[in-house]
Amino acid sequence: MSTMPVGGLVPRATDNAADLVVRNAKIHTGDPVRPQAEAIAVRDGVITVVGDDNDVAPQVGPATKVVDALGRRLIPGLNDAHLHVIRGGLNYVLELRWDGVPTLRQGLAMLREQAARTPKGQWVRVVGGWSAEQFAERRLPTVAELNAAAPDTPVFVLHLYQAAVLNRAALKAAGFTRDTPDPRGGQIVRGRDGEPTGMLLAAPSALILYSTLAKAPVLEGEDKKTSTRHFLRELNRFGLTSAIDAAGGFQNFPDNYSTVVELAKTGQLSLRIAYHLFPQTAGQEIDDLTRWIEMARPEDGDEWLRLNGAGENLTWAAADFENFAQPRPEHADYEAEFEKAVRLLMENGWGFRLHATYDETIRRDLAVFEKLAAEGLFPAGNRWLFDHAETVSVDSLDRIAALGGAMSVQNRLSFQGEAFVRRYGPGAAADAPPIRAMLERGLTVGAGTDATRVSTYNPWVALHWLVTGRTVGDLVVRPPHNRVDRRTALAMFTEAGAALSGEEGLKGILRPGCFGDLAVLSEDYFTVPEPDIAHIESLLTVVGGRIVYATAEYEGLDEELPPVSPEWSPVAHFGGYQATPGTGLSGARQAELLGQAVAESEQQRQWRARRGLTPESASSFFDPCFSL
Repeated sequence: MSTMPVGGLVPRATDNAADLVVRNAKIHTGDPVRPQAEAIAVRDGVITVVGDDNDVAPQVGPATKVVDALGRRLIPGLNDAHLHVIRGGLNYVLELRWDGVPTLRQGLAMLREQAARTPKGQWVRVVGGWSAEQFAERRLPTVAELNAAAPDTPVFVLHLYQAAVLNRAALKAAGFTRDTPDPRGGQIVRGRDGEPTGMLLAAPSALILYSTLAKAPVLEGEDKKTSTRHFLRELNRFGLTSAIDAAGGFQNFPDNYSTVVELAKTGQLSLRIAYHLFPQTAGQEIDDLTRWIEMARPEDGDEWLRLNGAGENLTWAAADFENFAQPRPEHADYEAEFEKAVRLLMENGWGFRLHATYDETIRRDLAVFEKLAAEGLFPAGNRWLFDHAETVSVDSLDRIAALGGAMSVQNRLSFQGEAFVRRYGPGAAADAPPIRAMLERGLTVGAGTDATRVSTYNPWVALHWLVTGRTVGDLVVRPPHNRVDRRTALAMFTEAGAALSGEEGLKGILRPGCFGDLAVLSEDYFTVPEPDIAHIESLLTVVGGRIVYATAEYEGLDEELPPVSPEWSPVAHFGGYQATPGTGLSGARQAELLGQAVAESEQQRQWRARRGLTPESASSFFDPCFSL
């Protein structure tokens, strides 16, 4: 089935026929000149017409694929501005995903079933995309439950940046014994007999968690390509057409980038990727950056795969940790080496992004930038930004704006919001991060997920968080004054992401001359009840005029992928994100949520009052209808 029959559009002989036409859609273009349309045409990967049936009709030729959107909402393709897509692709088919799983009971049943089919020598690994708060049980699995579910197969379950739970077999496979010392910044929990219990704690560094995971077997050869292609298809499932890869630990250049490079060469990428380079070895960062500067330049590549700069770390000593179950880490002096790295990048035309969770870190980084700016070396025309920035202050935002920086925020508090509130209080959580203050200063603010090791890669969970301020456990973290409307949230996931990779005007918007990247949605994002935003998926995803994902009425229009390999892969049996249906918002539920919001708003007011940030007494209620 190469197309959907559509009455009224008769193919015409033309030398300028479109490759794809999508009609009968409610199109949100993102273009202020023409914000709404009903039809769109794409030729040679680029949009040629945005309008109505009469406008696209001359573009329909004998070979044009014509798709009827059946009145559904169509949006620009989503762009995750901070996604570990390269690392995620190399591991995707090995991982049992608990993303979207509503109960721990279901998660353990999946784990038990997967352990039974996992061959000797392999691990069952649950790595990111979930939180204990999403489960009806509101707790982690116990070591005893993992041992019962998989007595002989190693099981590793990662929970946020906080902890990992290992069964007996995984402890043995990882080589943990009573004589294994605690690594710096981590803790191996031990029983009365001194033996490891199976709990690993980030205290506060997650290195113990990730270094343990790195001991598990990895994919080889063609399996890495197959895994990456299926991961990209899973991202296309949610309407993602672009991502900025933020690099990360255990992602070495060029070795771990070779798979996406090979796929790009053969035209098998279904997602546009702008990638960063992250020095992996402490003490060797300047040497790594110097070597990379000699090998490549930012914007090398094409519209499918391109270098975007350095980061998200430049030097390990400057990195802070995002484990909100632990106190903020205190850093020793790091500025001298950090300044060398930034100076090197600026002198060679390299932009960068910086992982920075806390304002204390951001202020120290800004002091280095301001020193270089005084010498005329910063930003030297280069793009740069801060990632995360949960506790950034308005003073720091003013300094960032003055230096021409940008921001990239992620919905990490969808999954860690409860931990943040417990440590810092509801008042601090209300501005974590201060999104509205960023936008009010004219800063470009891209949005992303930081998937896959903590948050889910499903962008609609992040859009739900931007709009509602709620965690996956349904706790209101950000009140209305620090939320954004649906159009702004969508622009953060489209136009702003394009700006962060220097591709504004090419993508993130639907108008002639832009890339033909779009998604037809399962529900209308602009009208569904807020709780149902997180349940939206794409029914048809198009990248450069190629249909890269299709389901429901459009099933069979997308490109065929090779089967998931190896055959025992959790993805082959369970898929990725475990979707649950949206239920709409009943009147009773609406009243309940309103009551919660009022109570949480009062908690936040009291917290602010105790710190002198707001008047002690609540504002008096005045209604002119009851006045004399």
